[in-house]
Amino acid sequence: MLISVAIPCYKSEKTIERVVNEIKEVITAEPGYDYQIVLVNDYPFDNTFSVIKKLCEQDEKIVGVNLSRNFGQAAAKMAAIPYVKGDVLVVMDDDGQHPAEGIIPLVKKIEEGYDVVYAYFKKKKHNAFKRITSTINRKIAEFNGTKVKGIHASSFYAISRFAVDAYADYHSPFPSTMGYLNKLIGKVTEIEMPHRARLEGTSNYTLKKLLKLWLTGFTNFSVAPLHAISFIGAFVAILGFLFGLGIVITKIVNPAMAAGYASTMSVMLLLGGMILFALGFIGEYIGRIYMTVSNLQQYRVRETVNGDKDKEKNKNI
Repeated sequence: MLISVAIPCYKSEKTIERVVNEIKEVITAEPGYDYQIVLVNDYPFDNTFSVIKKLCEQDEKIVGVNLSRNFGQAAAKMAAIPYVKGDVLVVMDDDGQHPAEGIIPLVKKIEEGYDVVYAYFKKKKHNAFKRITSTINRKIAEFNGTKVKGIHASSFYAISRFAVDAYADYHSPFPSTMGYLNKLIGKVTEIEMPHRARLEGTSNYTLKKLLKLWLTGFTNFSVAPLHAISFIGAFVAILGFLFGLGIVITKIVNPAMAAGYASTMSVMLLLGGMILFALGFIGEYIGRIYMTVSNLQQYRVRETVNGDKDKEKNKNI
């Protein structure tokens, strides 16, 4: 069986070689399995792709894909799909936190008939900020229905060939890879395994990137936020009606009472804020629709190494 391993690379010139060597050792040690490794460089402004080129020259089973700029992790994962030849695709990070020895257990679970198998890290080697933001991201996915309840999703997972082929029709310029699969595929499970410390550096996710990720999570594959805004609007309208009714009753009981300026302003600010919030969310949906119909690309490939010749002509999805 051929196992394809896709790794989005971001400023990983000091770690990617060690990660690749570990993957090769693990897969070649298992009888009946062979490997293909697809390395997608999502930050073409350092020496990461030079390291990837060297690895590709040493091993033709390694494919290097260099994107034209930083498109984000989800787009980098999608950029690997056209080059995947394996019966199973394993996706993992470039920082060494995902144990390569977990690849075979994930693949064997796929062989049992599952389409998606996540690695579940009960104890993550993350700082408090990363743990909190991961929890928020998980709650957003559960709220939107883009995550299977009871399953601990992670960025280390395996998917079947059927799931890989499902990506062929996914052309959104705002990709949410696992959200897309979870809307199409129901055979999902998880395997618990240890989480390791990073080989080098710290997480590249800034608060700005996380906010962008959460916004994508809110708006992709679901209109739940619009439903929530409708319910909030109805709730505020009922509160406004009750507040107005209370003022009328109070005025009848005590005609001398003057209307409160502060209470009036607070209600106006509350309603104005809710309206602007709702318009902002609706505008986000409309903007994404506009970008999609304008044929905004998920990514742009600048060059590849060991890729198929028909994929080396600036492949776009």
